[in-house]
Amino acid sequence: MNGVQRTPVEAFDAKGVLITDVEEGQPCLQCGEACSGFSPHTWRKNCTSCKCPREAHDVCHEEWVSVRSRLGLKGDESNGPIGVDPRERGLAWAPPGLPSHKVEEYFSMLPEIAVPRLGTPGERHRDRQLAIQLPKQDLARAYCRHLDPKHASSADDFMAARNEIALDIGSVQEVPERDLECGVCESSLKYGSLAVSASKLGLLYHPTCFRCTDCKELLVDLAYCVHDDMLFCERHYAEQLKPRCAACDELIFSGEYTKAMNKDWHSGHFCCWQCDESLTGQRYVLRDEHPYCIKCYESVFANGCEECNKIIGIDSKDLSYKDKHWHEACFLCNRCRVSLVDKQFGSKVDKIYCGNCYDSQFASRCDGCGEIFRAGTKKMEYKTRQWHEKCFCCVVCKNPIGTKSFIPREQEIYCAGCYEDKFATRCVKCNKIITSGGVTYKNEPWHRDCFTCSNCNNSLAGQRFTSRDDKPYCADCFGELFAKRCTACSKPITGIGGTRFISFEDRHWHNDCFICAGCKTSLVGRGFITDADDIICPECAKMKLM
Repeated sequence: MNGVQRTPVEAFDAKGVLITDVEEGQPCLQCGEACSGFSPHTWRKNCTSCKCPREAHDVCHEEWVSVRSRLGLKGDESNGPIGVDPRERGLAWAPPGLPSHKVEEYFSMLPEIAVPRLGTPGERHRDRQLAIQLPKQDLARAYCRHLDPKHASSADDFMAARNEIALDIGSVQEVPERDLECGVCESSLKYGSLAVSASKLGLLYHPTCFRCTDCKELLVDLAYCVHDDMLFCERHYAEQLKPRCAACDELIFSGEYTKAMNKDWHSGHFCCWQCDESLTGQRYVLRDEHPYCIKCYESVFANGCEECNKIIGIDSKDLSYKDKHWHEACFLCNRCRVSLVDKQFGSKVDKIYCGNCYDSQFASRCDGCGEIFRAGTKKMEYKTRQWHEKCFCCVVCKNPIGTKSFIPREQEIYCAGCYEDKFATRCVKCNKIITSGGVTYKNEPWHRDCFTCSNCNNSLAGQRFTSRDDKPYCADCFGELFAKRCTACSKPITGIGGTRFISFEDRHWHNDCFICAGCKTSLVGRGFITDADDIICPECAKMKLM
C-alpha cells in the first residue's frame, strides 16, 4: 500500500501456528510523507524515523489464522456451514455461522469504518484495532522480548487464568425473546433483530454497544474480556490487573518497576527519549510528554542567548522577546548596559534599549510641543504628523480635539466650530454661514433665501432680475420703479431679455407698439409723421390732407 513494501514480523502462537503482523516500513498515519516508514526501535514501541508509536502506522494484519487461534482459545468458532470464507464475500472478517444476508444485516448496524470490506479504510481500521486491542505480547510469552526468565511462570499463569476466566469471543444471534435489555445501555432489544452474545456474562448487546469500557472502541472481531462484570478489550483488561511499560508496551510481571510521569516503566526502560540513557535517579525534563536527560534537552531544545551566544541551560532563567532569548544576566541595554529585567525597554533593528536610551536615540517628537514620545505615551497621528494627546488641540480655542472631528488648514488644526467661525463662507445679507445652496452675485455669497428683490422681497434665485445702484430687482419691480413707459401701451420698457424700443423726442415706444395710428402698420425703420400725440405713416398723412 502507498508504494511501501510490507515486511512481515513473524511469530508463533502457543500452538506453533504462524501469526503475522506487517509493520516494518508501513507509512505513518500522523506524519504522512515526513516518515520514511515504520522503523522499529530496539525495545520501544515507537518508530525511530518519526518517533510516533507503532499503532499510529498503517499496521497490516495478515490473516494466517483465525482470531480464536490467535487468542489461543480452544474449540471451533464456526456455528454454521463449514468452509465459508468471509473473503469470498469481500470481507476481511465476518461473524462466524451467519448466512450472507444476515452478515450484511449485522454490518449495516455498525458505522462504516467498522465494516472490514477488502481494500477499504474499514479493513485497515480492523488491522490497527487487532494490533491495539490484541497485542501479541499479551497473548503468548513467545512475543515478550523483555520478560525476565525468572518471571516467565508468572506470565504463563496470568495468560492461562485470563484465557480460562475472562477471555472469550462473542457470537451474533437473533434476539430470542421479547422484553430483553442490552447489557450496556439497558435499552430494549428488538425481538428477532441481531445482537451480540457474551457467554461469559450471559448477556446480549446491541452491536454498537459491544465496546471496551476503557477505550470505547468496538471490540474487534468480537474478542472480549470480562472484569468486574464489564466488557474490556484484552489490552485494557490486562491493564486492570498488571502495569504496562510505557516504553516497550509489554506487561510488567516483576515486583520492581519504575513509576514516573504517571506511567509505569520496566526498570531500565525509563530512559531519555533522545539518547536512551537511563533516567532512573537522574534529573530529566519533560517535553511533549517525553522525558529527556539534561544534556539532550539542552542540545535539542534549549535556546541560544542573543548576547553571549551560549546555550541557556535549564538552570538558567530564559528571558524572551520576539523569538529572541537571553540569559537573565545578559538581558542588558545595548547602549548603557543597564539590566532590563522587570523594566520598560524598546527594540530597534534587533537590539534592545532601556527607556531613556531608546527615547534619546530613536523616539519621535511631538509636532505640537517638540518633546519626545516616551514608552506608553498615547500618540495622535494624522498623515505624516503626530502629537501628544494633550497637544492635539485647536489652534484657536486650544481645546483638545481627541476623537472629535477636525479640519486641517495649512499647518494648523482647527476644531469644526473655530474653523467655521474663521473661514466659513457667510451670507452678505444675514451674515450667517452658508452650508449649502448658496448664490453668488457680484462676487459675493448669498443664501438662496436671502437673495431677494430689493422692492418686493421675492426670491430672485433662478429668476430674471436686474440691478440699479448695486441693488437687485425682479423684472416687474424694476420696470415699475425705473423703466421708461411706452407712449402707446403705457407699460414699462425694461429692456430685459433684449427687448427693443424706439425713442422720439421725449416719447418712447416698444418696437411692437410703434405703429401707424391710422392703418396700424409697423413704422419701425420707416418714415413717419406726428399728428398731435399720434404717429402716422406718410400714406395716411396724405389721405388726411386731401
